[in-house]
Amino acid sequence: MSTAPTAAHLQARLQERLAPTHLEVMDESHQHAGHAGANGTGFGTHFRVRIASPLFTSQSRVARHRLVYDALQDFIDQGLHALAIEAEDSPSGSTPI
Repeated sequence: MSTAPTAAHLQARLQERLAPTHLEVMDESHQHAGHAGANGTGFGTHFRVRIASPLFTSQSRVARHRLVYDALQDFIDQGLHALAIEAEDSPSGSTPI
């Protein structure tokens, strides 16, 4: 990947790897202009992920975050600087989105 990641890139990867029942990916890079890791474009460096997945059931908060980081590792290697994660297990009976 030669360009900065987009929310759509992250969303597609998380869909593929974690089968979420709820997923929101927001690019908050514009809020971090001038901060460490900002690339000067206002996008592609700082993201917030809200995700619920049956894979998170019985997992600690740290384990849930690790699953998200592992799924997005190649984006991190390419310049994704900050990732805020809100990860919950899926309510029983939920189906993936």
